[in-house]
Amino acid sequence: MPPLRGTGSGREAEGSEYAGDYRLQACLGAGGMGVVHLAASASGLRLAVKVVHARYAEDPEFRARFRQEVAAARRVSGAFTAPVVDADPDAVRPWMATLYVPGPTLADQVKRNGPLSPAELRRLTAGLAEALRDIHRAGVVHRDLKPSNVMLTDTGPKVIDFGISRPVDSDLHTETGKLIGSPPFMAPEQFQRPREVGPAADVFALGSVLVHAATGHGPFDSESPYIVAYQVVHDEPDLTGVPAELAPLVARCLAKDPGERPTPAQIMSALLPPSYEAEAFIPAQRRRPALPDGDGDTGPAPAWDADTPVRATAPGPRRRGPRLGGRIRPRPTLAVAAVLALTGAGVYAALSAPAGGAPASPDRPDEVANVFSGWDTRLQELGPTAAPACLHDAGALYCTARGVALARLDPVTGRVLWSRTSPIQQESPDAPVLLAGGRQIGAAAPTGPLRAYGAEDGRPGWTSVAGLPEAYWPAESAVVLSDGVGGMRAVDGSSGRELWRHRVAGFGNPLPGAYDAPSGLLTVSETSADATRTSVGAIRPDTGEVAWHRELEGNLDPLGHTGDGTLVLASLYDTGVADALVLVGPGGRGAVRTLPLPSRMDIRGIAVRGTVVHLLEADGHLTAFDTAAEKGKVLWDLVTAAGNVSPPVLGPGDRLYFSVQDGRLLAVDTARGALIGQTRPRLQNGRLGYAPSVPSPLVAGDRVFGTAPDGSVFAVDARDPASW
Repeated sequence: MPPLRGTGSGREAEGSEYAGDYRLQACLGAGGMGVVHLAASASGLRLAVKVVHARYAEDPEFRARFRQEVAAARRVSGAFTAPVVDADPDAVRPWMATLYVPGPTLADQVKRNGPLSPAELRRLTAGLAEALRDIHRAGVVHRDLKPSNVMLTDTGPKVIDFGISRPVDSDLHTETGKLIGSPPFMAPEQFQRPREVGPAADVFALGSVLVHAATGHGPFDSESPYIVAYQVVHDEPDLTGVPAELAPLVARCLAKDPGERPTPAQIMSALLPPSYEAEAFIPAQRRRPALPDGDGDTGPAPAWDADTPVRATAPGPRRRGPRLGGRIRPRPTLAVAAVLALTGAGVYAALSAPAGGAPASPDRPDEVANVFSGWDTRLQELGPTAAPACLHDAGALYCTARGVALARLDPVTGRVLWSRTSPIQQESPDAPVLLAGGRQIGAAAPTGPLRAYGAEDGRPGWTSVAGLPEAYWPAESAVVLSDGVGGMRAVDGSSGRELWRHRVAGFGNPLPGAYDAPSGLLTVSETSADATRTSVGAIRPDTGEVAWHRELEGNLDPLGHTGDGTLVLASLYDTGVADALVLVGPGGRGAVRTLPLPSRMDIRGIAVRGTVVHLLEADGHLTAFDTAAEKGKVLWDLVTAAGNVSPPVLGPGDRLYFSVQDGRLLAVDTARGALIGQTRPRLQNGRLGYAPSVPSPLVAGDRVFGTAPDGSVFAVDARDPASW
């Protein structure tokens, strides 16, 4: 990509990694007009930045059209679209930044999981009709509504890409003889009278989109765009497979005469009741079929449409830095620290006796005696809030939040037993660490020293002030600290006593990673400057001694360990996107195995049970991958469309849990690959705020503890997720 130069007083993007002031990260998609990149604003807001192809930058008509796209996108409210954050249509390479919308496109959803169910189709119809009503009220005609321009999110469908949209009052008209659009989803008048296209053309496109969502193909199908154009103008649509209750409405949308088509408002009225359901639009938990037995061949990767978001850019060298999720891998959240600290004593350690009877079958709620009713506690009442992060240790629950250095909660009632104010009142708990150390509980903000508090009364204890390390990594009763330039040390969690301080032999500037409690070893790794080799090994947290060290091919990132201690690493294709898993035998010994993934994945975290690795992607896509097969084997995958998720955690009874940015806690049955429960959203002042990281939930006995962006900590009964 040629250099990008922004305009104005901000940083000029002379290299290929910037558009204006925005650093371009992962490639989200590529179309005929440009490439869409993931980026972040100065405040950490995730953005989708569209940069036009160089060959169009000198075309005056294209620049006029792109300027019109920016204006059209800004005219709509943003409730049903991706709001424009910034743009520069006059740059050498014009670009536009919109709010990043997590979730699959409708095209991707249907391609991977098949047609939508009737209930999902009704919700999609209502959501798109409402979106078109909003777009048309702003005086804009989209003119290119198609499955790859519909994003499925937890808050409903969003319409994106106004690349050929036209305000009703615009003076810019399509040139005579030039057709612009996607033939299978174009209205007859777009072929016959392109200068006269109005809002009714979007309704025709809606009908075609609904047929595609219901059947997997459009109402007019042919490999030739010319035949499709003829069919659209002259033939009747094929509605075979469209649910009977929706077919008449879809047929009206596909009327040849624009005047006979319903308006978006009329579509919404025709659907009442029962289309408007008080729940998020979440695609069904359909899965790709398990791969065939034998050689485990995954077959070819899915064929992506030209305008369908893809998962990665072309391969190329990159510097050490961007890790999974396209960012510097953060310090572990409190929840991750909790898992590390509790693994040795059993992650599922029982709580102090809960109120009410004995455990019952989690799948038989009618047999649950004295079911735990749960609780919800606001840890922070005033000021800006963020999701707290917690640790469960020895029957007690400890949490930290913005402005709260540490608080102890009663896990039975949720009552705050004691709380200590943070020295940095506005510090965000994006990446704090909590260390279980017996009578002393250690806690640290991302930029402050490691502090200890009395477990029973919260009395301040020791403070680690010898330099401010870059990162903290809990490892059983110790915590390893890294200064980010190669120096490492460790302190004892109970006393704060420094255990050792030195550079790790064989490494220049290693990055600590996954901790394996059974072996008591902490993984460290370092990738070469050209991202072609990775040094990986393990140290003993109490001494800093190197237990093993190996040089491996590729840009690898440690994820965790299987049941026998095998280290699992992600082979990074580019900008944090993984295309394979690499397995190193227990203790660094034995052969190294590379298992190709079924598709490139933006992995947010893993949970391992035996040889099965559960891979959770940033968009909420969960895949169960059996590493015991020769080339690996997908057991099931599950689409939840839950954007910005926490790392997953496992619980007893084939349960897996993870949290979502909107405060929901989701439960998955790992035996069937099915979503079996989710809590309600808990938003910050009724809005979905932005969090760079989402803390994982905690599992303890028959309870699961979650946190939300409204500053609350809550508990639910793990035995009955369906009742959440």
